[in-house]
Amino acid sequence: MQFDDDAHLDTSEVRDVRGSRIPGGRATVGGGIVGFIALILGLFFGVGPEQLGLSPGGDEPAATASSAAEVERGCRTGADANTRQDCRIVAVVNSVQDFWRAEYVRRGGRYADARTVIFTQRIGTACGSATAAVGPFYCPGDRQVYLDLGFFDELRTTFGSSGGPFAQAYVVAHEYGHHVQNLTGTLARAQDGRTGAASNAVRVELQADCYAGVWARHATTTPDEKTGRPLLTRLDETDIRDGLDAAAAVGDDRIQEKFQGRVTPENWTHGSAQQRQEWFSTGYRTGDMARCNTFR
Repeated sequence: MQFDDDAHLDTSEVRDVRGSRIPGGRATVGGGIVGFIALILGLFFGVGPEQLGLSPGGDEPAATASSAAEVERGCRTGADANTRQDCRIVAVVNSVQDFWRAEYVRRGGRYADARTVIFTQRIGTACGSATAAVGPFYCPGDRQVYLDLGFFDELRTTFGSSGGPFAQAYVVAHEYGHHVQNLTGTLARAQDGRTGAASNAVRVELQADCYAGVWARHATTTPDEKTGRPLLTRLDETDIRDGLDAAAAVGDDRIQEKFQGRVTPENWTHGSAQQRQEWFSTGYRTGDMARCNTFR
């Protein structure tokens, strides 16, 4: 996975609040076993902490001057994205949104941007206050993706993923799949509270996997709006395997077997390892969001 060294990164699409405090905010999910359970329930990947019963507060974090400027100051070019993790996230967000803007125009519509917020420990959102323990999530209330970079270490050490830059890119692209679902109205179908292998919750998550695959298919050919050249210049089969491995590592069946010793499909919320791999592969193979109809 390689970005154009000379490409300009648009840091306005990412807000860095690492090390910030939430005035008056209180997250009901903390560390220890409670936070760990929330992490298991929220993966892979959540749509707003309100689904986990978190506190309804939506306090905005007050970033320190140093944290707020870190990404803006240090992530300027594709060369930065090739050497720094936080800059890589900026580049992936830029690439994903470049694709969806172009795709919406091609389909006669207009894409609405969504910002990614990088945080540590806890965060206040329009969907409630949450800790990093819930994993990455998209909040439809404020149309933002929330991500603690420490999650990527957990993905590798706790869940056994091979890791790699594209595994991280897959996480981001999946969350933006939820944003597209929010724009199309599909996301609301997951709010019926039901679980199970055939539930709407699972179908929504699998569709977001498929949308991530669609982006991946076009990532190296979608031109950056400013330079006219693709921001992502190389994506090979090794990268795709890393993404598929990450999807499998956190399939509902793998997580249940690892942490409770048995598989209970009636409690699934995100789909099995095989399902997640298959739907990402469908998106990647076809490059067509119309082929991501997981509700059929």
